[in-house]
Parts: sequence; C-alpha cells; structure tokens
Amino acid sequence: MAYAVTTTPLPGVLLLQPRVFEDPRGHFFESFNARSFEQATGVTAPFVQDNQSRSERGVLRGLHHQTQQVQGKLVRVTRGEVFDVAVDLRQSSPTLGQWFGVRLSAENKTQVWIPPGLAHGFLVLSDVAEFHYKTTDYYAPQHEQILKWSDPKVNIAWPEGITPVLSDRDAQAPGWEAQLLHP
Repeated sequence: MAYAVTTTPLPGVLLLQPRVFEDPRGHFFESFNARSFEQATGVTAPFVQDNQSRSERGVLRGLHHQTQQVQGKLVRVTRGEVFDVAVDLRQSSPTLGQWFGVRLSAENKTQVWIPPGLAHGFLVLSDVAEFHYKTTDYYAPQHEQILKWSDPKVNIAWPEGITPVLSDRDAQAPGWEAQLLHP
C-alpha cells in the first residue's frame, strides 16, 4: 500500500503517510496515485485543481470553505512546517463545530484528506512554507466563506508564541454564528 492511513476525531478526516524510499542519495515517494488513494481512503471523487502557496512565518491562511461547489482537499507541505486545521461544518455530523489540527512538514511528509463540508486553514511555523493541495471541485470565489480563525465557539488551540499575519479578508472574517453550514 502506498499510504498508511490514520483516522482522526473528525469523521472522514484522514492522515496519510506515504511510503518513502530513502538511501544515501535522498528519498522518493509517490505524493499521489489515484488508485492507491482510493484504495486507502475509499474516496472516489476526482481531483480537478492543484494549488500551491508560499508563506512566511506567522502567516495564517483561513479558515476557508465554499457553500456551493464544496471542495474536498488533499493537503501537504513540501517546504517548511505548518499547523494545519480543519473545522467540521457539516450539519449532520456528530462533531459539528469541532476542529482537528496537525503539524505538516516537508520532513514528516504527512498528508491530510479533508472531505467536503469542512473549513480549512493553516499557520506557518517555519521561516517559509510551501503548501500544496488538490481539490475535488473548482475554486468559486462567489461561494467562499471564511470562519474567523480565533472564534471562541470553535476555540482552536493554535501554537503559542506566533502572532498571526492575516490578509484583510481573513482578519475581518465573521464568526461561527454567520457560517452557512453544509448538509
């Protein structure tokens, strides 16, 4: 199997550890293989878009989600380290309003599958981070919502000692009460 899969407290959110081949020259791993991904996760939705961002220490991106054209995301870091967070916005979920966070880095090569219906964001912990993600639907800015990163109802335990650097949109994001939840 190309991935070792670990479940998380949020239903459907999975940690994937790819099988890495290392020798004195370096390493090799398949970062994505559709057949292996489907076998490991049961997810059959096709990926339609790949995205990449580069951010400096302290940048906090998120918590983003789309109310229509909802996206599943397969995320990973290829340079540096981030604290990655998913917040459950699925009305029918037993974990509605709960969050899960994990450190992703170029070193640990861990990937996270975030199913549709969750808000997503990350905080950069290293000097620089390059963040890659695949989505199951196209970006639709007219349907994007942002959940305030510091909303007290969600109460995310972000790593201490880093003052978040936010875009204007993320800084002005509304809290939990303004979110349109997913079925």
